[in-house]
Amino acid sequence: MDINQPKSFKPSLGLLDATMIVAGSMIGSGIFIVTAEIARSVGGAGWITAMWVLAGIVTLIAALSYGELSGMFPKAGGQYVYLREAYNPFIAFLFGWTQFGVIQTGTIAAVAVAFAKFTAYLIPAFSEKNILLDAGIVQISAAQIVAIISIVLLTLINTRGVQHGKVIQTVFTLAKLLSLFGLIIFGFLLGAKQEIWHANWQHAWDASAVNMVNGEVITSALAGLALFGAIAVSMKGSLFSSDAWNNVTFIAGEIKNPAKNIGRSLFLGTLIVTIIYVSCNLMYLAVLPLHDIAFAANDRVGVAAAAKIFGASGAYIIAVMIMISTFGCNNGLILSGARIYYTMAEDKLFFKKAGELNKNSVPAYGLWIQCAWASMLCLTGRYNDLLALVIFGVLIFYVLTILGIFILRKKRPEIERPYKAFGYPVLPMIYIIVALSLATLLLIFESNYTLPGLGIILLGIPLYYIAMARQPKA
Repeated sequence: MDINQPKSFKPSLGLLDATMIVAGSMIGSGIFIVTAEIARSVGGAGWITAMWVLAGIVTLIAALSYGELSGMFPKAGGQYVYLREAYNPFIAFLFGWTQFGVIQTGTIAAVAVAFAKFTAYLIPAFSEKNILLDAGIVQISAAQIVAIISIVLLTLINTRGVQHGKVIQTVFTLAKLLSLFGLIIFGFLLGAKQEIWHANWQHAWDASAVNMVNGEVITSALAGLALFGAIAVSMKGSLFSSDAWNNVTFIAGEIKNPAKNIGRSLFLGTLIVTIIYVSCNLMYLAVLPLHDIAFAANDRVGVAAAAKIFGASGAYIIAVMIMISTFGCNNGLILSGARIYYTMAEDKLFFKKAGELNKNSVPAYGLWIQCAWASMLCLTGRYNDLLALVIFGVLIFYVLTILGIFILRKKRPEIERPYKAFGYPVLPMIYIIVALSLATLLLIFESNYTLPGLGIILLGIPLYYIAMARQPKA
């Protein structure tokens, strides 16, 4: 290793920067798209709103619980470190492997493809339909190339030091927060119609699945297990739109006063995003009839609402908003992800070079490995399937991490806890029950996605033993 190379991270991010990483990593393109599937799954306006409120509450409880862990272990790697301390290196490795295999890289790929899709709105040559290479098995479109270029560019910027990544994160997150607030306010002022709002709330709590068959709308009432299944499918979307809040824990080594600031940023970031998401959905319900929400072209509810508010230019306004949103979102994901591989490499459970920092005090090698695999995932074109695989793993590891609070209170009572989990033990336990119920329902109703997701986690088991066998004997 180069003698001049830094041995540790430089704490250079304040509370505002950390909060921007939480909010910026959470808001991607989901809020503009997911409500369509929720409307088809559960029907009524009350149920649609409830899915977003519930996702917000669940996310807030989890974020407040993580505050205790981040105060105890303010180290790079975050959730990986909490799992290692509460359980053992094996469980931590399974988390790190799943993050690298699909969660972090799959999300980066999906967000980059969403960025490319909406860029094609402004520059049609960048469309998915513009196939640049057709080799039979593999088709490469202009959109995939744009997605990969955006990942490479953000990776390059982040190898130049955390300051560069911080500036992009703060500027882009503030821009998207302001533009979302603007969209909500203009929606209520210019697009809202009293009769649409009343019609949507007429049968707000009639839960029904809505499908289009041969151009005809078929509505079927939901009750019992079918209703729980519909809630699980809806929550998959709203929870995924609220995910990645935990990314700030991965970069604890670069945050000033991490024991306090990580917990605060988790609370502030998730609260801001929850308020925006719920307000945005209430705006959709004031501007668009339920039918138009459920059957928006390509599920682009945001585009349909903007067209009502701003007329013909609405689609372009939303396209620019989503480009800003997804670009900023990916910056946060790319910046944070490499810190997990850094800590795994220190534990000799990942490529050794991923555990080295470059002259700018960032794990450049880890950033480039992440870039390479995320770019490969862009080429598979099956990013939506990847995201569906991801949510199951995400829920399982959140449950294990929050269970870790109970374990560590018994196992390590002597560790200083500058911040204690809010509402312990009731709220963390509620989170565990809700998340486990959701994971179980998804296993039943979406097994074509969740079983491969489980398979990817289990694939980590032989990989762990291979890594252990290669370690020098003490």
